[in-house]
Amino acid sequence: MNVGIVGTGGIALASAAWMAHRGHAVSLWSPRGGGADALRSKPLAASGVLDASVRVGVADTAGELAHGADVLLIAVPVNWHRSVMDALIPHLQPGQLVIVSSMSSLSALYLYEAALERGIPISVASFGTTVLTARRHDGAAVKIMTRRTSLGVSCLPRSGQAAALAACESLFGDGFTVDENALATALTNINPVAHGPLALFNWTRIERGENWPQYHFMTPRVAAVIKQLDVERRAVANAFGLQVRTIERHFAQSFNTESEQLSDIASELHRKRGGPPGPTDTQTRFLSEDMPYGLVFTLALSHVAQIPAPATEATATMAGLIVGEDFTAANDLIFALRLPAESVSGLLARVNASR
Repeated sequence: MNVGIVGTGGIALASAAWMAHRGHAVSLWSPRGGGADALRSKPLAASGVLDASVRVGVADTAGELAHGADVLLIAVPVNWHRSVMDALIPHLQPGQLVIVSSMSSLSALYLYEAALERGIPISVASFGTTVLTARRHDGAAVKIMTRRTSLGVSCLPRSGQAAALAACESLFGDGFTVDENALATALTNINPVAHGPLALFNWTRIERGENWPQYHFMTPRVAAVIKQLDVERRAVANAFGLQVRTIERHFAQSFNTESEQLSDIASELHRKRGGPPGPTDTQTRFLSEDMPYGLVFTLALSHVAQIPAPATEATATMAGLIVGEDFTAANDLIFALRLPAESVSGLLARVNASR
């Protein structure tokens, strides 16, 4: 297939290398410009679980990327989802598949409905996390650490689910399961649940720029807070009639962990992997992305469902306090999706749309 990838970070480069290695024609577009320039003259080198050197194309605009693409993959932080989606929408063609990796705050629903409003029926598939974990070395080199063994995928409209699943398997290989709907996918993203407490309770290490392996510092009490956030995440899902996996199950499916308790899982991962290193930048996405588009979004859903989420609210509030920012106002999708005026049945009708 012809694949266009939005983004040039670690996940975008890893996905490009993986797909090109499987025989697909891949091009990348850097929304901020210049991120893919090195690939105009040299191949993309992948190391780690994939050792390969592949040629990929570079698009200069959203329109150039979308033109002729069978599939588009959005692989930028969720803070950018709305802006890159707005850039893509005028250039989308009926029948195109857009994959959002990873999806949060129901950005997939925003894209799907916005395209329909312009008379462009597309399919939008979503992952709750990334297929691959990776680190970008430079503009033409990426290390791929992990290919997750199991990952859920949903599709808007639901009638496109089979075709979206087949496309994902063609691009990445086997290991995909079907999520109930896009809301279930959004609520499977455990990054905000884990990243918020890790950042807050290790904030002095972040400010000092210390080297701290994050699983080693997921101590029993930090793990207990993470677990409480996870309980509230799953309670919100249950209020919408959805069953989502626990954080322990997420680690088992992603990294083949064997321990049952979260703190023991962290110790097991530290022994096996020795990392990854925790953030050393106070602008870390652990707060700047995962708070407004993760925990604040979960809070918005809890208000729709009228169920309490005190640990989630406290964590999001403390995160905003420590960086001096109101994260409740930073999510540009909650009001665009009309969530404050939505009902449980109304939102479910939207995410369960058949066409």
